Amino acid sequence: MTVELVFRIAGIGIIIAILNQLLTRLEKSEYVMLTTLTGIIIVFIMLMPYVEEFLNDLKDFADF
Repeated sequence: MTVELVFRIAGIGIIIAILNQLLTRLEKSEYVMLTTLTGIIIVFIMLMPYVEEFLNDLKDFADF
């Protein structure tokens, strides 16, 4: 995992937090949950290659 990935995840978190505050102030609370869920899905998609690599390492370690 690189520092760049951590900064990307933090950036997405900041953007989602700002959007949530903006939508709350505009009284569009039904979209707050949608933007939060979208942010979580984006982060999970970004982490999928690392999860796959981790699981492959576990499998290789178990083969010893």
